[in-house]
Amino acid sequence: MLANIVIDTFIKGGPIMWPLLICSIVALAVVGERFLWWSQQRPKKDMDRRRKVFEALKAGDLAVASSMARSSPDPAIRMIWEGLNYAHTADSLPGALQVAASDEVDRAERFLPVMDTVITLAPLLGLLGTVTGIMHSFNFVGSDELAATKVSGGIAEALIATAYGLGTAIFCLVPYNFYNRKVDRLQRELETVATNVEVLVEAYKFKKNEAKLTTVA
Repeated sequence: MLANIVIDTFIKGGPIMWPLLICSIVALAVVGERFLWWSQQRPKKDMDRRRKVFEALKAGDLAVASSMARSSPDPAIRMIWEGLNYAHTADSLPGALQVAASDEVDRAERFLPVMDTVITLAPLLGLLGTVTGIMHSFNFVGSDELAATKVSGGIAEALIATAYGLGTAIFCLVPYNFYNRKVDRLQRELETVATNVEVLVEAYKFKKNEAKLTTVA
């Protein structure tokens, strides 16, 4: 019974309901995929290994730090590993860390532009359905004795399309903002870790140079 009502309402919404249906399916798929992806990221954070990597960097042992960071599922440690392995010199380390951090953020932002497009497109399609429904209604004004039924059908088409478009956008808006917030948080975390790595490496270089100057003196 409910299925029949839904199908009947969908048909009354007019042809614009089909692109709206595609938008809602895409939105549902993206929300589900992002939910699963972020759920898998939660247990990957390894604070104990981060501490050990920082200790190795503080001691100036980049090889040990790289070995500890290798094959870690933690995005911050993965960034450190890529930064250490793709930096040709200590001076190029900040750039290497930045590139690695961008790769991690890109993974976190995957499909969010699609959701953003749906949030913008769905209400516009609903508005288009409103216009075509009203145009359909005016075509039958004063035409015959069935004009009232046909006019009401056009108005129903307009309202259903508008409601579906707004509903799809609202459904996407909350998770879109939620996942954008998580991406921002991840980006700040990666920036903090990268800064700590740079500071530790520079501090070791400074101590090493200071020791050399002391020896020479």
